[in-house]
Amino acid sequence: MLELTDENFEREVLQADRPVIVDFWAPWCGPCKAVEPILQELETEHGDRVVFGKLDIDRNLGTASRYDVLSIPTAILFDGGEPRETVIGARPRSHFEQAWAAWLTPSAT
Repeated sequence: MLELTDENFEREVLQADRPVIVDFWAPWCGPCKAVEPILQELETEHGDRVVFGKLDIDRNLGTASRYDVLSIPTAILFDGGEPRETVIGARPRSHFEQAWAAWLTPSAT
């Protein structure tokens, strides 16, 4: 997963040429540790269509507050530089897949 910071967020997420899922987390957050392997599995399976990154909110308060991340883990899918779909909390894999199905599923064209 791509390590994101306040400094590289604009370039790596907002200017990306494909969707980016950003995992807002912190080292002390137990539920964040539960979500990480799920996101890593999704990255392995869908990394050709969607970029996966993580942003430590303790070290990057500016970006976290810009997107009103008040609870972690929070994962936001950005597409075209805009937040499109947010998943808050430790959820089962199926919840993430359902929330992001439009971006994870290959188009039928």
